[in-house]
Amino acid sequence: MRIIDVNIREVGPRDGLQNEKEIVSTEAKIEWVNQLVKTGLPYIELTSFVHPKWIPALADASEVVKGVKKKEHVTFGALVPNEHGLERALEAGIDEIAVFLSTSETHNQKNINKTIDDTIPVLKKVVREAKSAGKSVRGYISTVFGCPYEGAVTVDKVLSISSQLMEMGVDEISLGDTIGVATPNQVVEIVKKVSGHIPLTNIAFHPHDTSGTALANVYAAYMLGVRAFDGSVGGLGGCPYAKGATGNLATEDMIYMFNGMKVETGVDLEQITACAVWIQKRLKRTLPSHRLQVAIAQKR
Repeated sequence: MRIIDVNIREVGPRDGLQNEKEIVSTEAKIEWVNQLVKTGLPYIELTSFVHPKWIPALADASEVVKGVKKKEHVTFGALVPNEHGLERALEAGIDEIAVFLSTSETHNQKNINKTIDDTIPVLKKVVREAKSAGKSVRGYISTVFGCPYEGAVTVDKVLSISSQLMEMGVDEISLGDTIGVATPNQVVEIVKKVSGHIPLTNIAFHPHDTSGTALANVYAAYMLGVRAFDGSVGGLGGCPYAKGATGNLATEDMIYMFNGMKVETGVDLEQITACAVWIQKRLKRTLPSHRLQVAIAQKR
């Protein structure tokens, strides 16, 4: 049995598809997830149980969760904004709940339509009820490295929100570079600060590649001891509430780097790249993944 050195969290079906102009059919989403399950991924974030009017692309959340083939050792997660969303997620049979908020008041208002202070009590209820239902809980913190509306974010703000999430009982905190502005020195500063109060085993890194620094940032976080990383097949993604924020780091590009470093991910590079090829054909547009484009060029 292979010993896994890092845990890859695949967020493409949720974070990747939520910003797509073309709605992917429920059947296609299920088919894609079933392909992803076969790659060796330990975690796949399937969807978001937000109101369909906010993210129409994920209006079929329950159908997707119920339709995918469950497999032992693969955790299926979903984003949940409130108690109603949690009820729907639990009814659908999701494995893990993810809650979310921003470090920036403006981004939080646009993303959740609440102030940070008003969001915290809502999340406390969701986390408590999810835990009572026997579910693990992930906490996303957006705009950790910069906000499209307010600019720079203080490290102390990141630490404050991280600590509040941990106090609620969240199992893992994902530090998000929502608009892709982070550089390795920022990653080092923030991870060092947060890990001084929260164990590294509870910290994940969620990079976006808007500025082309995502892989360098992952490397910096890894060298500090972070062992959980979010990726999106094909480099799909972006934030609906941040203009110019392009896709997440392509999972297959991250796998390629870790393979070269002799860091075991448990994910098959060839299979996950094939998943990127499949979704690119379905979306009928060129995706930013480097390994995807290499694979297509090699087949010509």
